Amino acid sequence: MVNVSVTNRIGDILAPYAEAVNTAMVSALCDEAVPATLAEAMRYACLNGGKRLRPALVMLAAETVAEKEHWLADSLGAAVAIEMVHCYSLVHDDLPAMDDDTLRRGRETCHVKFGEAMAILTGDALLTRAFEVLSGGFADAGIAMKLIGTLSAAAGPIGMVAGQVADMELCEVPPGDEGRRYIHLRKTAALLQGAVRMGGICAAANEAQLDALGEFGEKIGLAFQAADDLLDAVGSAQAIGKTPGKDAQTGKRTYAGELGIEQTRQLVTDLTDQACRALETFGPRAEKLRELTNLLAKRDR
Repeated sequence: MVNVSVTNRIGDILAPYAEAVNTAMVSALCDEAVPATLAEAMRYACLNGGKRLRPALVMLAAETVAEKEHWLADSLGAAVAIEMVHCYSLVHDDLPAMDDDTLRRGRETCHVKFGEAMAILTGDALLTRAFEVLSGGFADAGIAMKLIGTLSAAAGPIGMVAGQVADMELCEVPPGDEGRRYIHLRKTAALLQGAVRMGGICAAANEAQLDALGEFGEKIGLAFQAADDLLDAVGSAQAIGKTPGKDAQTGKRTYAGELGIEQTRQLVTDLTDQACRALETFGPRAEKLRELTNLLAKRDR
């Protein structure tokens, strides 16, 4: 059964950030020079009702560090860029050569809707457009360079891509907790950690603040993945918007599969507590971020 109060409160927190990002995303995807079929597929992949957690984390982290007038414009551009990267990763994850899924956010996956070749090219286009947004959207070139470096590291061959390679057993991965941590630090936590660090950069965070945000992002990322593993194990397609049970069917190394349901639930609680402790240096300014973190641990979808 869906916990409506938790789901609604998560929606309430994310809604203003999602609305701002959706508006900016439409603008960023509006380019008459892009072939019409590709533009349609890019919009389909991005404008499809996602929670917008990663872009919201960019803006929430910036809000935690500084007053709004110092971060709003830069953080919105950074938020759009990281959501484009996230959407590209979902398009490619769903491909037959990867996770081979037919359902994403309650709709046909991109390759089912547009064909495999167009889905590959759509992911390529979103990834490269993200860095175009970062390279051309900031008055301060230094901030742009830091954001590009942070997102590149989070999404690239030492971050999200490395996690996908490990998850698909295309490289050597240690057994047990070390191996699970290797996979999920990169596949999931890297982009969430990148999001909060990007928000900090937009708000001119100092190194200590960026370190605290990085620690928070790592813990919330691992907690989010563990909670996702639970949903895949016990959720329904209607609730989670994608095919449940795929991880078990394909032999993926998940927390729920290797630790069991109850131990994974405890792990989500422990990681959530650690994430919240990492925010202590920000005091009451981090209250909204702390609330969201605790709610995500209890989500049903």
